[in-house]
Amino acid sequence: MAIIITEECINCGACEPECPNNAIYEGGAEWAMMDGTTIKGPVNLIDGTSVDAEQRFPPVSEDLYFIVPSKCTECEGFHEEPQCAAVCPVDCCVPDPEHVESKDQLLAKKAMMHI
Repeated sequence: MAIIITEECINCGACEPECPNNAIYEGGAEWAMMDGTTIKGPVNLIDGTSVDAEQRFPPVSEDLYFIVPSKCTECEGFHEEPQCAAVCPVDCCVPDPEHVESKDQLLAKKAMMHI
């Protein structure tokens, strides 16, 4: 499953540079699948829709840091635990029950983003 940042976030920004997938963005920032990855061309998002990797999307949150579920791999294949949760001073990076994925699915997503 992906990680989500809860409303307890204090906007310290500690999580953003720790993400190996560049899945974490500051509140109000647009995002794209290509940001911080090697993805080019069409890609399938977690909801099954196909988009161009360069397509910019509106922010998931305007006020708080947010994690893009289609890019989050819970750091599988990179680290033993999600790095955002490891560095968060207020423990607001938690599993997202809306986006449950197996370890194999997370590793496949990692392989797709980092060729």
